[in-house]
Amino acid sequence: MIHFGNDYHRSAHPRVLEAIAGAGGAYAGYGADELCATAAERIRTACQAPNAEVHFMVGGTQANATIIAHRLRPWEGVIAADSGHIATHETGAIEHTGHKVITLPNQLGKITAAQVRACMKEYRASGVEEHMPEPALVYITQPTEFGTAYSRAELVALRAVCDEYELGLFVDGARLGYGLSASDITLPDLATLVDVFTIGGTKCGALFGEAIVFPAGAPRFRNAMKQNGGLLAKGWLLGAHFAALFSAPRASADALPGTNASYADASATTPDTEVTGTAATTLYEQICARANAQAQRIAEAFRAAGIDMLFDSPTNQQFALLTREQEEKLLQDFVCQFFEEHEGLRVVRFCTAWSTEEGDVDKLCAAISALK
Repeated sequence: MIHFGNDYHRSAHPRVLEAIAGAGGAYAGYGADELCATAAERIRTACQAPNAEVHFMVGGTQANATIIAHRLRPWEGVIAADSGHIATHETGAIEHTGHKVITLPNQLGKITAAQVRACMKEYRASGVEEHMPEPALVYITQPTEFGTAYSRAELVALRAVCDEYELGLFVDGARLGYGLSASDITLPDLATLVDVFTIGGTKCGALFGEAIVFPAGAPRFRNAMKQNGGLLAKGWLLGAHFAALFSAPRASADALPGTNASYADASATTPDTEVTGTAATTLYEQICARANAQAQRIAEAFRAAGIDMLFDSPTNQQFALLTREQEEKLLQDFVCQFFEEHEGLRVVRFCTAWSTEEGDVDKLCAAISALK
């Protein structure tokens, strides 16, 4: 079976594995080590944020719950799209910390500044503010759960309304690598416009791990990490991951060892300038841009076969409208994910990854063509 079901079905990029294997010797515990310091400095450089505070945690739900619990007072809540990860796929982790998720109807996975303003006006005009969770933080994902991406203009508008109502702005970047080449929002933009954001590793070339960036700092965040079970004793493992991901791209191919030896990163098949339009400055950007390019090939194959997409997605997640017969034919050889029913058709997600091989995309495109 060829996997297009998610973007975390393989282990890690070879350079991440090399970094872990090469980390000999002994290290201080809980992230107070030289590998974490190197990774944090490389992230600050990429974000053009020399004073940013950078922390590392194992998983996205853990990071989200800890960030939100640290940012909010006991009576405060967080605004999110009703499709947002914290509202749909984290088993009530945010509510478990004592904070309500205040959901707004999503617009292809996104929420708008106008929606946030309307939410705040309604809260302040309620006359019973002390009986309701007070919105104090806005949570968005970049890219969204639907594979769509916020533009810089949309992020600027959200920042403005957050400033207007004294709200914090949090960007969940579990798939941030795929968003960087699919929108005009850069890492320096995030460091300028938001209060905290994550840089996902688990779905973007790492074995596991999320980097958390506070551009203006976050007093006592390590205390919150420990209280929420997120201060990893062998924190140097996370440092090794992100030091590798935020190193410079190589000009030669990095073959994945073992059974996946045929895989090579972006530089093996397509120069950075052809994938992204501008040269990737980090391995992280390079391998995720390649995944987006492969996803666009898949979307085009569906369109060429006369099969519509649910909507246009510029990132690594593509949602095709299939009959049950078409879905079953593809499921004979490919792993993909049913999403929802839509007007009598099956919405099926095809997800590329940092590790998606050219040959596997060729086989999927051929199978799609045969559905005509």
